[in-house]
Amino acid sequence: MVSGEGESQNGAGEFTAESAEAVLREACATAGFEPSDAELLRLGSNAVYRLAQAPVVVRIARDPASMESMTHAVRVARWLEGEGFPATRVVPGVEQPVLIGGRVVTYWENAQDTLEYASLDELGDLLRWLHWLEEPEDLRLPYFDSFAKVWHSLGLLDAVGDDDRTFLKERAEKLRKDYDELDFVLPFGMIHGDANVGNALRDKGGRPLLIDLDGACLAQREWDLILTALYYDRFGWHTRSEYESFVHHYGFDIMNWPGYPVLADLRELMMTLWLGQQVHTNERAAEEFLRRVHDIRTGGSRRGWQPY
Repeated sequence: MVSGEGESQNGAGEFTAESAEAVLREACATAGFEPSDAELLRLGSNAVYRLAQAPVVVRIARDPASMESMTHAVRVARWLEGEGFPATRVVPGVEQPVLIGGRVVTYWENAQDTLEYASLDELGDLLRWLHWLEEPEDLRLPYFDSFAKVWHSLGLLDAVGDDDRTFLKERAEKLRKDYDELDFVLPFGMIHGDANVGNALRDKGGRPLLIDLDGACLAQREWDLILTALYYDRFGWHTRSEYESFVHHYGFDIMNWPGYPVLADLRELMMTLWLGQQVHTNERAAEEFLRRVHDIRTGGSRRGWQPY
């Protein structure tokens, strides 16, 4: 998704490995799967489990209010399958998404048994192909409102100090003014919403595919390029040659666009706000949040930022 959402809403309680496992057991019982020996692959915006007894991945959303976005994800996955586009597939014959234990659950076909990410040139090819597709009106994709997400995230910083909260709010207000003046150059249309190499895997046959479709929406295509540029330019998570290969395969370098600094500032703010919602339950997130706020406040290097 373009930005992470909060936890502890709608009575669902804190989102931990223990609480997610309880939801997993009930989700498997509901769909007729066996949860024993399931492997927890990721615990972030979603708890992602790979089942040992079936070729199925179960995703449990952190945000209890994500039913609409996960409904879109299922619709998008089915449409992309019909288009022959390489993306994660929903498990057929299973009703989804479903609400279990106050969390939204979906079931996906297991694409691989060992984690292998696609390369950046493969990500560039996937995004170029995705952006060529013309989504049907009945897909009913939402329009992306970046600042609705920013204001929502700011309202969830209940464990953050007043000084940091005020600073982040003032930065958001400044970025809103700068964002309104941007002149986007790429066509408007469907985007993945959280396009980065972490959401591009290789399947068992070595074919690259996109996963995590719940952020799919209608927006300026620049949003699908900004994370890869950030990871290279500011964070140092990609090499120059990797980034240049991505640009070559996609066909556009967002860093040459005059609006790049504003979009980059906004995207890193959204990443930081997502972390800020977890500081009261996750010590590592709390430390990373403080590091990021300090660097944004002082104009410091982002090279110390850790993937999360």
